[in-house]
Amino acid sequence: MPLLPARPDAPLTQQQRIQRVMKLQVPVIVRLADRKIAMSEVLRLGVGAIIEFVKSSSEPLDLMINNKVVGQGETVKVGENFGLRVTRVGDPKQLLQAITDR
Repeated sequence: MPLLPARPDAPLTQQQRIQRVMKLQVPVIVRLADRKIAMSEVLRLGVGAIIEFVKSSSEPLDLMINNKVVGQGETVKVGENFGLRVTRVGDPKQLLQAITDR
């Protein structure tokens, strides 16, 4: 089934719209923690500075798409890299809404 209608002015079918959305590439963010600090503190940061967060290292991390939380997971080590083992994911409607909301 082609992704584009036969005529340029013909509307896309629901199935064609879904196929387009499913091929979108979206940035995935894993949020460790967040904290608000004064700009004066940010300006004093230098190499080696440590910003302390009130979140425990054992708490789940947020999986985000389009700056919206769509799931959670836990930190895992994959070789020399870190990864996220997903432990909870929102329903498909919630995921689609996250990538289509602006």
